[in-house]
Amino acid sequence: MTGPIRPSDAPSPQRRLFSTLGIAASGLSAQRLRMETIAMNVANAETTRTEAGGPYRRRVVEMEANDGTPFGGAFDAANAVPAAGATAGATAGASSAPSVPFGSTVPGASAAPGAPSASDAAAAIVGGVRVTGITEDPTEGPLVYEPGHPDANADGYVRYPNVRVTDEMVDLMDARRLYEANATLFQAAKSMLRHAIDI
Repeated sequence: MTGPIRPSDAPSPQRRLFSTLGIAASGLSAQRLRMETIAMNVANAETTRTEAGGPYRRRVVEMEANDGTPFGGAFDAANAVPAAGATAGATAGASSAPSVPFGSTVPGASAAPGAPSASDAAAAIVGGVRVTGITEDPTEGPLVYEPGHPDANADGYVRYPNVRVTDEMVDLMDARRLYEANATLFQAAKSMLRHAIDI
């Protein structure tokens, strides 16, 4: 939303009460996707050949501050990066459903009478974080001399993925701490709302 907020556009007091839950939930979703991406990187740390050719490349989750389109808008986490080179275990359970832009409805679905629309929900939650995409780290992986390896070049060197397990473990600990912080915020906000109802 651009320009000054008109009185009719301003979130109602009820929406403002629940916006904290939305902000915490956006952080939980983003950090969960980050942990899943790190797990995929670790699972493919030794993958020297992918369907696209060449070694697996490390994936990185890109995030930015939410400007009013919660949970990344139309971002489709399952299809953000081609699955080439991913192991079966890393890609198991990935959804193949197409992404639906935020604010639109699923074809064939009907909203319940009196239910808020998706655009109303967008106005209710402003802030937090959103995922903008999953990118590949462009750096090259190490060359290891292994003449007997099936993916060795003419000189006997094998190009391994640019995944350093120690770095991934540090990122995983960071994502876990942030996930726990958002979970704590969510529980605190829920507790305050419960007490507010009892007043």
